[in-house]
Amino acid sequence: METNKFNGTNYNDWLRNLRIVLDFENQGYVLDKLLPAILPEGSSPEECLMFEKWHEDNRKVRSIILASMTNEIQKQYDRLEDVPSIMLRMKDFMRFLTGILDMPPTKAFFETKMTEGSSVHSHGVKMLTLVEKLEDLKAGLNNDTYIDVILQSLPPSYDPFIVNYNMNGLEKSIHELINMLVQYEATTHKYESAVLVGEASTSKAKGKGARRWKRKKGKGTAVTATASTGGAPPAA
Repeated sequence: METNKFNGTNYNDWLRNLRIVLDFENQGYVLDKLLPAILPEGSSPEECLMFEKWHEDNRKVRSIILASMTNEIQKQYDRLEDVPSIMLRMKDFMRFLTGILDMPPTKAFFETKMTEGSSVHSHGVKMLTLVEKLEDLKAGLNNDTYIDVILQSLPPSYDPFIVNYNMNGLEKSIHELINMLVQYEATTHKYESAVLVGEASTSKAKGKGARRWKRKKGKGTAVTATASTGGAPPAA
């Protein structure tokens, strides 16, 4: 669940992964059934055990759910004690978000992708402009969601940057993120240039040390070795 945290835009993928984890522990039922608040009088020992298990599973599943959310979203649900209440509020949020996604700026923001080799600064400015439009529309998206979408819009060459960003738990503003991406792009290009220069120098050095043979024009089959290492010429 660490790599599939709920960020406000990936509800279906998040829920599918959550169910996989909970089904393995036989705790998936907690997502769909209401938690009984009290145990009726005269309950059988089996019902008492089930009641205790239900509360224990609810506590565990609640912790898993909260841990699988981004920090900003987690704060919206950490006061809810039972899992069904959390799931109900999340469904309400997704219905609200679906309406937001129908807006043209939102659609553009979530669908914009940076092509490999293009300027990350230009891409960042484009995404920032869309964010500002969404803020004007009061779309209700938070900074974590904006950051996640921008990271997901990057091409594969930025995967190392994304992994490092997520592993270190960085929390940056959009402007700070764009500056970091520009620096990463510059550093990567310098490294690639250095590698190309190194490879070219190596190839040139090998070429100088290579043995070259020159056949003299004229009669006969005489040849001259021009390599610095000398040696016998190849047979005519």
